[in-house]
Amino acid sequence: MDLEKLTDFMVKGLAKKPDLVSVKLFEDEDLITIEVLVSKDDIGIVLGHDGVNAKAIRTIIQSCSLAKLGKPAKINIESF
Repeated sequence: MDLEKLTDFMVKGLAKKPDLVSVKLFEDEDLITIEVLVSKDDIGIVLGHDGVNAKAIRTIIQSCSLAKLGKPAKINIESF
């Protein structure tokens, strides 16, 4: 399971400007960190009302990470 590609797919599906989405994965012994950058126009859509979209993305990625890799995953979503 490629968590970076899965995250990229989900975020680009929400974004109005998918070509400006950047997803990078960093892995260490105990944790996987995924950095997501979206345009300032898309941050509200990607986060969703009260953060529901971001929470859903985090839940899916966290579940896949724990099931396949045995490590927790953390996702940081920011705009530029």
